[in-house]
Amino acid sequence: MRICLVSETWSPDINGVANTLGQLSRELARRGLTLQLIRPRPPGDHRRTQGMEAELQVRGVGVPGYREVRLGLPAGYRIRRLWQTYRPEVVYLATQGPLGWSALRCAERLGIPVVSGWHTNFDHYCRDYGVAWLAPLVTRRLRHFHNRCQATLVPTHQQASALTAGGFQRVGVMARGIDGEHFAPAHRDAALRQTWESGEHHPVALYVGRLAPEKNLDLLRDTFTAMHATRPDMSLVVVGDGPGREDLQNALPEAHFTGFIDRESLARYYASADLFLFPSVSETWGNVVLEAMASGLAVVAFRHAAGRELIEDDVNGVSLVVGDDAGFCEAAVTLCQQPARYGRLGRAARATALHYRWPSIADDFLSALSLAREVTDARTSPCRV
Repeated sequence: MRICLVSETWSPDINGVANTLGQLSRELARRGLTLQLIRPRPPGDHRRTQGMEAELQVRGVGVPGYREVRLGLPAGYRIRRLWQTYRPEVVYLATQGPLGWSALRCAERLGIPVVSGWHTNFDHYCRDYGVAWLAPLVTRRLRHFHNRCQATLVPTHQQASALTAGGFQRVGVMARGIDGEHFAPAHRDAALRQTWESGEHHPVALYVGRLAPEKNLDLLRDTFTAMHATRPDMSLVVVGDGPGREDLQNALPEAHFTGFIDRESLARYYASADLFLFPSVSETWGNVVLEAMASGLAVVAFRHAAGRELIEDDVNGVSLVVGDDAGFCEAAVTLCQQPARYGRLGRAARATALHYRWPSIADDFLSALSLAREVTDARTSPCRV
């Protein structure tokens, strides 16, 4: 099968969409499928992605507040030329920016089936960035986009139900996977813990993610502060960067801030911590939750996205009702005082995470793409009497 991936974001971008697409493309290439890629041209780096039959890099513009993310500009003529030379059997649209719309229109004109992905909750972002009045308009626009596709893939059953209730059609579920050898307790590093001024029996609480308004940083700040007040011997580690870093760093002078780190280092950071806090409710999935669980950490999260799909309360983590900020803080404070409990939850968390392997996720992805091809072929085949 020849598949064209269209995305506004790709490696070396650091975000959940780029990570998911990178893992998927490697698994598909391993199976011998033919892949194409259309993406914005990264600034200062025009290198092509290995393993692609063809790659089209289009002009892009930076997103305000997200310097590392670029929106691809419409490129209908160039896309049409590419597909007339190397016609894909199916197109996967990972993002719904100008580039995604351009690719959708080209695919419709050429009769190529399209499957789209739902990787970002744009309506939630409207509220977090002070333009809540835009959310209904954004939702209508997205519904129009996705309903022109043969299928839309979302990461959780909760999201699938919500979109279907909102008038989105042909919604399917494709979860996210994990490399259980890369993210594993075996990478625990005593020397790294010493740099955090933490002994073997002193707990380390970790946060990994973008430091931005949509991540519920006020709750992270309050929870970390309460945990440290209860256990002054514990270490707080924050991995990530963004517009909220300066304020958070000023509020948590005792915490260790690393900025973005590479994937190899990230595995050691996870495995060297004991608890993982994830206060965000803006994600469609939340790859970091699965990474933390695979690394053997007890996760405190809301019953949303991956936190709802993966965590059974007090069995393999701690889950709270969305909006119960006081309960989230109290649960984290209680857990950091119970090493036997957070050890038990972490071991169970890893067992759960290992059920989510990329080969099985790729199976779901290919099933959706194959069905889209079959439906399109059935519609376009001449009727014989």
